[in-house]
Amino acid sequence: MSTLAVAMFVPAAADLAVGNDEWQVFATGAALTLFIGVMLVLTTRSNVRNLSLRQAFILTTLSWVLMPAVAALPFVFADLGLSYTDGFFEAMSGLTTTGSTVIIGLDQTKPGILLWRALLQWLGGIGIIAMAISILPLLQVGGMQLFRMESSDTSDKVMPRAAQIVTAIAVIYVVLTLLCALIYWLFDMTGFDAMAHAMTTIATGGFSTHDASLGFFGDARIDWTATCFMLIGSLPFVLYLQAVRGRPGGLLRDSQVRWFLVIAALAVGSVTLWLLRADHNDLPAAAQLAAFNVVSVITGTGYSTVDFSAWGAFPLALLFFLMFVGGCAGSTTCGVKVFRFQVLYATARCQMRRLLQPHGVFIPYYNKRPIPEEVTTSVMGFFFLYVVAFGFIAVGLGMLGLDFLTAASGAATAISNVGPGLGPVIGPSSTFANLPDAAKWLLSLGMLLGRLELFTVLVLLLPSFWRN
Repeated sequence: MSTLAVAMFVPAAADLAVGNDEWQVFATGAALTLFIGVMLVLTTRSNVRNLSLRQAFILTTLSWVLMPAVAALPFVFADLGLSYTDGFFEAMSGLTTTGSTVIIGLDQTKPGILLWRALLQWLGGIGIIAMAISILPLLQVGGMQLFRMESSDTSDKVMPRAAQIVTAIAVIYVVLTLLCALIYWLFDMTGFDAMAHAMTTIATGGFSTHDASLGFFGDARIDWTATCFMLIGSLPFVLYLQAVRGRPGGLLRDSQVRWFLVIAALAVGSVTLWLLRADHNDLPAAAQLAAFNVVSVITGTGYSTVDFSAWGAFPLALLFFLMFVGGCAGSTTCGVKVFRFQVLYATARCQMRRLLQPHGVFIPYYNKRPIPEEVTTSVMGFFFLYVVAFGFIAVGLGMLGLDFLTAASGAATAISNVGPGLGPVIGPSSTFANLPDAAKWLLSLGMLLGRLELFTVLVLLLPSFWRN
């Protein structure tokens, strides 16, 4: 809460510098946020230093509910005509790095609001990395204990404590953001646009300062830069730390990274060939369009340069399924995560081999290490809940009067934290402003579920969780 309060002074300074009275909006929001934060600290003071498992689940979920609740205040107080529902949706989309928006007319929006949106995604990105490293493995959520097992091996230990790892990664995160901003600036973005887009690119968030997203600039150099940094943001940041500390080969040796890059390359190649056949584009233009938009979807960033829903049936179907893939664990990306597909593939492969050799002993492996049975079970449970949650949200949106494409893609983009949906209502060239309030709250719930890996939130619904 205190971090958000301090962060609000940055857009306040931006508005004050250009003479906009809306700096008062952020000053008021910062004061209220700080007051709420201090009250929570005073009312929860205790001598207990170690949290129980139940307390950890409650604290994680409540933190990610309270943060957008207060981060929404500037959107509501500003002269945007947004209700609290819209403000909460925008804030939740920002902090979960989803990228869905209800704001129309970004080109005319005051710089403070634009900067606040970028800051929310940037802070959400580093928060996601910290959570994936220090919290989710301890909670054994969706197979994330696999990475706790790996980090506990002294041969692979990067640094002795999680706090030190997060601090070092935060430094890398800042350096990559500044590098991305510098390159954007060198390619003729304004300093403000460069910094705002750099924050949302490395966070794989997708908020832009223009309604046309990066298509506003119409520069292939910017598109390729964004593509590269979206890929950088989708890889495990722990491996960057290992590279800095003298082990650069870890990036190439990690099977999760290889799988992700192969999937992305195959998707880009397929869409490139489709565009060449369908639209007769020249190869560089087709490759640029395919690479940028495929990487934007698979990493859950949500930038757009064109309305790819008009490309035809094959790209539309491919991009819809790529929404669910996501990047690597320990990155800023969203979705199922590649390692879970690897675990399921290894398990399914062993099962098929058992059908041929019923008495054989076959063990699934991940990164040349045996996969514990509890990890396999956790991953299977995650997939089941993921499908159920997707179906629940899609059916709920349908009950609210949305058409099938809007409901299905809306559910997918929310639970996978991608950003734009498909179709004319919430597609890459549209916003979520025209959806009913109930749909926005349902999608906000989907964003929260997807960001916290489902188990963290849904476990609170079990009666047994509250017993004893």
